[in-house]
Amino acid sequence: MNAKRKIHKGDRAFDTVVTILLVLAGIAALYPLLYVLSASISDPTAVNSGRVVLFPKGIQFEGYKMVFKSEWILKGYRNSVIYTLGGTLVNVLVTFMAAYALSRPNLYGKKFITLFLAIPMWFGGGLIPTFLVVKNLHLNNTPFVLIVLGAFSMYNCLICRTYIKSNILEQLIEASRIDGCTDFRIIWQIVLPLSGPILAIIALFAALGFWNDYFNALIYLDSRELQTLQLFLREILIKQQTITTQVSGDVTAMMQQAQMAQVMKYALIVIASLPMLIIYPFLQKFFVKGIMIGSIKG
Repeated sequence: MNAKRKIHKGDRAFDTVVTILLVLAGIAALYPLLYVLSASISDPTAVNSGRVVLFPKGIQFEGYKMVFKSEWILKGYRNSVIYTLGGTLVNVLVTFMAAYALSRPNLYGKKFITLFLAIPMWFGGGLIPTFLVVKNLHLNNTPFVLIVLGAFSMYNCLICRTYIKSNILEQLIEASRIDGCTDFRIIWQIVLPLSGPILAIIALFAALGFWNDYFNALIYLDSRELQTLQLFLREILIKQQTITTQVSGDVTAMMQQAQMAQVMKYALIVIASLPMLIIYPFLQKFFVKGIMIGSIKG
């Protein structure tokens, strides 16, 4: 009885410590988000004086008004949504097809193909060779360049391959072949419906990559009609900082401009992060399951 009582007390203490640590970790992760949101709708003077700790002070939306004065913001949102949706669809399709092929035990040269596809994970071709290839393919300054450059992810392919090998029985596929199913029918009617969780994870990873893609858009997109939201937000921030540095003589006006630029930074963070923050809760259960794939079944 004493041993059981000690074990019970030990378990209770362990659960208490774990709960406290998880609560602290949750607060540490949640606080920056709440602070940025509060700072974006607070009075600029309160933000710069450090009076905004958690809740907003002197609620106003001047930062958002300054941002949305630009006529290009909505066009940037439109372009980013198109690139994200189209790129995610292509990335998931290409990655899933490659993962299914690499999961087949009878694929000739599977180890060589896997190694060949994995090399770019550690060694890149460089900016200039990539730019020349894109230019020779006439993809430069087209809406397809960002989608093509992000059409495949070997990291996601390895995760998807592991999921297919671990969760879809080979006997099921062999039985389908005996019944006369072709490879495309097996993929469409058997493998694809059973791969919902991992497809959601791949889609989430791909969407985050396309939405936050800044460097490729900066290098390969010259037309303002094709540029992404991130480029327009950067332009607004640079313009605001330039105006701040050009204000001279009037100390009060210079301070006000500096304070408004600070609030605009937080507004820009919220605007750029909001779509992904909305999507993530709907895919959270799939995200947790996908992360555990490699740790449970290798």
